[in-house]
Amino acid sequence: MQVLIADKLSEQTEHALRELGVELKVQPDLTADQLPAAVGEAHVLVVRSTKVSAETIDAGSKLSLIIRAGAGVNTIDVTTASDRGIYVTNCPGKNSAAVAELAIGLLVACDRQIVNACADLRNGQWKKKEYGKAHGLRGRTLGILGTGTIGCAVADRARSLGMNIAAWSRSLDANRAEELNLTYCETPLELARISDAVSIHLAAAPETTGLVNAEFLSEMRDGAILINTARGEVVDRDAILAAIRDRGLRVGLDVFADEPKQSEAAFADSELAACVTATPHIGASTDEAAEAIAEEVMRIVRGFLETGKPPNTVNMCARSPATHVLVVRHQNKVGVLAGVLDLLRQEGINVEEMENTIFDGAQAACCTLQLDEAPSAETLAKLEEHEFILQTTSESR
Repeated sequence: MQVLIADKLSEQTEHALRELGVELKVQPDLTADQLPAAVGEAHVLVVRSTKVSAETIDAGSKLSLIIRAGAGVNTIDVTTASDRGIYVTNCPGKNSAAVAELAIGLLVACDRQIVNACADLRNGQWKKKEYGKAHGLRGRTLGILGTGTIGCAVADRARSLGMNIAAWSRSLDANRAEELNLTYCETPLELARISDAVSIHLAAAPETTGLVNAEFLSEMRDGAILINTARGEVVDRDAILAAIRDRGLRVGLDVFADEPKQSEAAFADSELAACVTATPHIGASTDEAAEAIAEEVMRIVRGFLETGKPPNTVNMCARSPATHVLVVRHQNKVGVLAGVLDLLRQEGINVEEMENTIFDGAQAACCTLQLDEAPSAETLAKLEEHEFILQTTSESR
């Protein structure tokens, strides 16, 4: 099996995959435009930030698995992969500590104006009076947008600073918030109103694009802090600039809507960079996170090799379209299931899912078939003519 690594990953990832005995190709400098020509006969494609387009997926004649060496899969055309029957997996939670640490670092840096103070010192200016003015974080409220693994990790770290934590997430309800020791907010605007600082941890999606907009920022207090280590598309850039200018918003950013594709390049948005505390999308970039990602990539590939079913698949059907279940208990012999499938084919019934379990001794087996409609009485009668049929059909869930 051939594995193509099309991004810069740790050497540990490469070493671990070679130990699995796969044929490994490492081309970390590939761009999204170059990837279609490079995917070749790879069965597995591993990417970190490189975009995987429909063109790349269509070009991969043997492509069976795409691994995102990180959490979000918004850079992968998941719809095209699903249409082609290609697994898309990710490595959730493996970089949560790294991103949470940077979010807290940006939070402290914004409150204490560390970046501006450092810049002035490097320019020979001692401004103790100006930079001695800070609200402090103890006893203040941090609002968290998104309570996934990273959001919860930020909450844990902020509590150690003595902060109170409020939260909103699309999947969060009052009961779950109580379990997590969070103040529950029913809407993002409610969270903005009660928070002294807001940290964003939402995935990029149509419903989150521009969620932090002028209306949201208008509800935040003058001089409040906004941190974004999630996705640049979640915030309205112009609205942030206006809030900084008009209401003294302090902003810490690790992500931007229009980031350079290369790891080293010119950054065009100097206007925004000049008035925020910022880092160049390095939230997940620690040695600890790289090692955790390497282990998870290896686990996914190993699982795919051994079972054909990789863990962490994100594009499986949430609910089977099957309406009925056919259970066939049979002798474990060549051609038995072929006969069953042929009868279903003749009736125009599609098998949505199938699982065959072998009993101890390998003499008998039980096959469960999820069907899109019920077999006719005639078909069931034909099945029951065979002595290996012990049980037939029942209504699906």
